[in-house]
Amino acid sequence: MGSPVRELAEATPVTRDRYIDLLRVVSLGTVVLGHWLMAAVTSEGVGNLLAVVPGLQLLTWVLQIMPVFFFVGGFSHALSYRSLLRRRPEDSTASVYPSFLRARLQRLLRPTMVFVLVWGAAALAVQLLGGGGGLTGVTLRLVTQPLWFIGIYLAMVAFTPALLTLHDRYGWGAFAALAGAAAAVDLLRFAAGVPYVEFLNFAFVWLAVHQLGFLRADGRIRRPALLAGAGLAAVALVALGPYPLSMVGMPGEKISNMAPPTLALLGHGLWLVGAVELLRAPGARLVARPSVWRTVVAANGVAMTAFLWHLTAMLGVYGAMLTLGLTLPEPATGAWWAQVPVRIAAAAAVTVVLVAAFRTFERPVGVVPGRGSGGAGAVSAIGVTLALLGVLGLSMVGYAGLLEGHTALLIAFHVSAPAAVAMALGGWLLVERAGR
Repeated sequence: MGSPVRELAEATPVTRDRYIDLLRVVSLGTVVLGHWLMAAVTSEGVGNLLAVVPGLQLLTWVLQIMPVFFFVGGFSHALSYRSLLRRRPEDSTASVYPSFLRARLQRLLRPTMVFVLVWGAAALAVQLLGGGGGLTGVTLRLVTQPLWFIGIYLAMVAFTPALLTLHDRYGWGAFAALAGAAAAVDLLRFAAGVPYVEFLNFAFVWLAVHQLGFLRADGRIRRPALLAGAGLAAVALVALGPYPLSMVGMPGEKISNMAPPTLALLGHGLWLVGAVELLRAPGARLVARPSVWRTVVAANGVAMTAFLWHLTAMLGVYGAMLTLGLTLPEPATGAWWAQVPVRIAAAAAVTVVLVAAFRTFERPVGVVPGRGSGGAGAVSAIGVTLALLGVLGLSMVGYAGLLEGHTALLIAFHVSAPAAVAMALGGWLLVERAGR
């Protein structure tokens, strides 16, 4: 009897686009590796290697690969939603929506909620015992930061039915409208000085990239070289405009291409999508190999768990080094670079242990489409909104200062860690309930 991974790999339908699965694994793996590499940890705190060596910021034009993950998400969401509509052609969109949300968010929110609750309990215990200083305090603040990505992804899933309707009607026009809106936001921001307008680009930029996934699902990206050429526009925006070189946020910078996203980041995303589409044929041949496909299947089965816990693993390695009295070299020195492979290998090993402990929460549970109603659709919409706000809020506030009532500004209101956890957990439960 074969292993579950082998059986799942061998049972893959010939119609499945395996290259998309490869892109999902590679994009998340690149993010994890980038975080491990860019962390500049000393006994005094955690910095960013890109700030220590500004010339390395050019690497973010390759390592900032989140646009590819959101592009893949658009492709998958389009196929999933259309498949559900075909299975229930007599039902309205409102009645299908709860089942769609639950099916798409199950493997995302279940491991996320476990992560949130485990770290919340650990943070509370540490601070009740009088800890929370030094690297421990930094860890309590940093481990939740990658949750911003999950919050954005929740928004993409929530808006899929509406945006897919626009795509079916207007095709490339729907993408152009989102991209034009992103350009208008930056024009109002930088040329007219309109306050707070820049936050709209959290939606316009990332949803534009997501819309490209719809176009990919319909086979309408026929000239990927044109998309790749958008990289030249991004270069021009950085060279001539107010945009920084780095495609990730940098400590202390007044303008970030990431938070909120800018038109330059959208151009960067377009060139990445064009590049991966140009590599589609050789990538498809690679993933057609049985051994490679089994690796992709295995990685996809634990990808979200690994993403959630990879910073925990990295900071745990640094904490162990400090506890053992080992020297942490100054970042970017020869000794620091010599230590990089060892630190990454140790972080990978700890991540494997954490994945083994928590992977069960990422295992899919069969979702049988139920007969929803307009009321269930409204409950699902409220649930995903609460989950989105809770996850984004927690990514901003972290768990440091939990007992002191520390807060962070989320859109127009301040949110504390307990409030963020309550919103995220309550939202998830609503999505689960309505989707049944």
